[in-house]
Amino acid sequence: LAYQKFYIEACDDGSNDVLVIDRVSTEMTLTGIKDIPPSGVTRPICGIMGTIRLVAGMYLIVITRKRKVGNLFGHTVWKAVEFDMISYKKTILHLTDSQMQDNKTFLSMINSVLNTDGFYFCTDYDLTHTQQRLANTSPDFQEMSLLERADQRFVWNGYLLRDFFAQPELQKFAFPVVHGFIAMKPCCINGKIFEWILISRRSCFRAGVRYYVRGIDSEGHAANFVETEQIVQYNNSRAAFVQTRGSMPFFWSQRPNLKYKPKPQISGTTNHLDGFQRHFDSQVLIYGKQVILNLVNQKGSELPLEQAFAKLVNTMENGMIKYIAFDFHKECSKMRWHRLQILVDAVAEMQDEFGYFMLNSDGRVMSEQSGTFRSNCMDCLDRTNVIQSLLARRSLQSQLQRMGVLHVGQKIEEQADFEKIYKNAWADNANACAKQYAGTGALKTDFTRTGKRTQWGLVMDGWNSMIRYYKNNFSDGFRQDSIDLFLGNYTVDESVEGLTPLRVQKDWKFLTLPIVMLVAFSMCIICLLLAGDTWTETLAYVLFWGTASAVTAAVILFNGKEFVDAPKLVQKEKMD
Repeated sequence: LAYQKFYIEACDDGSNDVLVIDRVSTEMTLTGIKDIPPSGVTRPICGIMGTIRLVAGMYLIVITRKRKVGNLFGHTVWKAVEFDMISYKKTILHLTDSQMQDNKTFLSMINSVLNTDGFYFCTDYDLTHTQQRLANTSPDFQEMSLLERADQRFVWNGYLLRDFFAQPELQKFAFPVVHGFIAMKPCCINGKIFEWILISRRSCFRAGVRYYVRGIDSEGHAANFVETEQIVQYNNSRAAFVQTRGSMPFFWSQRPNLKYKPKPQISGTTNHLDGFQRHFDSQVLIYGKQVILNLVNQKGSELPLEQAFAKLVNTMENGMIKYIAFDFHKECSKMRWHRLQILVDAVAEMQDEFGYFMLNSDGRVMSEQSGTFRSNCMDCLDRTNVIQSLLARRSLQSQLQRMGVLHVGQKIEEQADFEKIYKNAWADNANACAKQYAGTGALKTDFTRTGKRTQWGLVMDGWNSMIRYYKNNFSDGFRQDSIDLFLGNYTVDESVEGLTPLRVQKDWKFLTLPIVMLVAFSMCIICLLLAGDTWTETLAYVLFWGTASAVTAAVILFNGKEFVDAPKLVQKEKMD
């Protein structure tokens, strides 16, 4: 970190190139090692996340600590664990007090995204593509830098690296970072050692938090879209099975309003078929045939969504798309978790038809996957993950038999050591995706981990549901703003003086009503504890203050949307 410039030197590839960032003009160039001035503070970094403009000017975001996840076909996969934001400007004294406050808020937003668990990278291998996509590439593709050839859906630092895209010669200093979950486990069955890998890639298109981002946008990008690939490698041969999850792909919203479960609203003004068609056109293009597994309740507030989804599939009349509705909660009520097998058996024939991707030890493609299961529930978290783990196990059974790891007639479920690794990794996957979207760990992971639903699991689900309720209502607006800022959906214009969207004032109700409710409720308790001269006097006081607190609570609930923490940066129309 020299006085006017940042010098970034690659330590391991034998290259003499040094990336120079001018802290005043923000220009980026390459130079040689001999041009680095001897003075200046040096510090090791693990990689560049990118750059972002905030109120105080530009910031360089770097990865300062990484942890090894494992080796993927000879390439080290890292998890980015700690980050730092370094300001180009050496002082912020040129800012007004309100600008300093805004800059501080924007910095904490970026840090809140960076501190969300689940950023992974590889400096010499493409983590954004599935094994099948990588096997079907051209020589030109192989020549491209990792940044150019990456699947943009899964590059979470794409916006932060926009200046690197513009200058190809700088791209060796930047690499795509994916967000989601990666587990890599060496396993042993029948004395045969193989590598089992699970990769979940979260899409950065229509990214956000649980209640503020639902359905699709006009481009057909679905909320909480995740591509999950299970890979197994044995004796240089490998097999992979891909599944996807994503919000129901039409225009609906479910904005928080202090109720435990806000009622979902289906947009009445938008042409759903347009976006729906765009979504599935791209899915078919990328993944082949689609089997939709819709796991929502077929009663109550979830029913209209299930009906709308089924109707849109029928209207589209596309032979590449099949729709299956399975009421997860009804089928598995009263702990009847064995009934999930009904769904697995119902789709078994289609799963066999789709197959999986397989390379033999000579690198020859033996089979390809011709379609995917696209699972969803309301959040595409808990129910979805349970079903995906069951379908992935069925695929793995076939792969391991074909590779000669499992003997004929052997079942994966009977391999106790492997089952434990498998179930725990899928439960960890559920937790990672849930933390990133809903703010807490997943529900139902006791079933994923043990194959049984336990009383303790129900208690933990209750606890997580409570935390989710609090976060979804009182801190998710900030989380949504953080993601929009990080991904470039909102950009800070430092030249504009005055009000930023952060300074939206709440009206009088926001402060007054909760105080009135608190005072009334306190008075009600006091009147109960300090009884009056007669019981009728006590009753009158208790009724008065009790009614006052109940009426105020009802008014607050009625105006629930005004009391929740709503996003401030990106206009609501973009999200509804």
